[in-house]
Amino acid sequence: MKKLLNTIYVTTEGASLKKDGENLVAQIEGVERARAPLHMIASVVAFGPILISPGLIQACAEKGIAIALLDRSGRFQARIEGPVSGNVLLRRAQYKFSDRPEAFARGFLLGKIANQRAVLQRALRDAAEMTEAKRADTVAVVGRLGMILRQIVAAPIDLESLRGIEGEAAHLYFGVFDHLIHSDDPRLQFRGRSRRPPLDAVNALLSFLYTLLTHECRSAAEAVGLDPSVGFLHRDRPGRPSLALDLMEELRPVLADRLALALFNRKQVQGEDFDWRDGGAVFLNDKGRKTVLTAWQERKKVERRHEFLEEAAPLGLVPYLQALLLARHLRGDLDAYPPWFWK
Repeated sequence: MKKLLNTIYVTTEGASLKKDGENLVAQIEGVERARAPLHMIASVVAFGPILISPGLIQACAEKGIAIALLDRSGRFQARIEGPVSGNVLLRRAQYKFSDRPEAFARGFLLGKIANQRAVLQRALRDAAEMTEAKRADTVAVVGRLGMILRQIVAAPIDLESLRGIEGEAAHLYFGVFDHLIHSDDPRLQFRGRSRRPPLDAVNALLSFLYTLLTHECRSAAEAVGLDPSVGFLHRDRPGRPSLALDLMEELRPVLADRLALALFNRKQVQGEDFDWRDGGAVFLNDKGRKTVLTAWQERKKVERRHEFLEEAAPLGLVPYLQALLLARHLRGDLDAYPPWFWK
């Protein structure tokens, strides 16, 4: 089993990163605040104006450590990485199958919708304070998602129909997502999915977590030699990591949505952890971002049994394991891509 390496998140404006021997060193106003061995680091994510020395950039490129640059709100800006080491034969197979992507898209959607359904079922078991009306709504959506899963399995479906099914499932799932948030704070009400920009605190947290997960999935795809830009479910678009977004679909209900619900319901993240901007946009502030990053790192350490591999693995390794299984299918070592199901 691959070892779960660390992702270094740097959030303090004006911090600097440099290489000292075989270590990454973080400084604030010239004072060392953290040190980590390079061989224990998978990637570095910097928020806002962070100074990164040329020596550290070179060392990260040589060791396969990706550096992602995000703005203060968590929106992606750039990525620095070394030479691509993907297997050309694997990538040729990926490009060939991208012209007939239905089987792959079906696998990603089965995993995503099954995990969305599992999140709702877990919420129904755990939330004694949910009103009868909300419980009835959620039970109805669980039933409908079960029917959609059977529909996907029962017969071949073309790609556009699969995308339509995904849209219906997402509409149902997010239609009851507010029922799962147990807070009296009106600032934490969820009014439906909104992006670019997020228009409420729940969407702000979800979008931030999805950005982190996209980075993990892109790194996983590159680690096994796949091209993160060529996907199966998501359309190709310049600058879009379509395969990373494909891999993310089945993982985000568990790694991101469940974490967001836990942070709100345990009152670890509250209304004061967000900034409301002119025009209605909402983003995590510095305090909220640090709280979420700490919880994200802890979430990645939680182990769950991987049903296909028949062994336990940290959640932080699941993107890599799924990318590896996808690569094995593309090479012909597996008859089909096995989605990851949360239980």
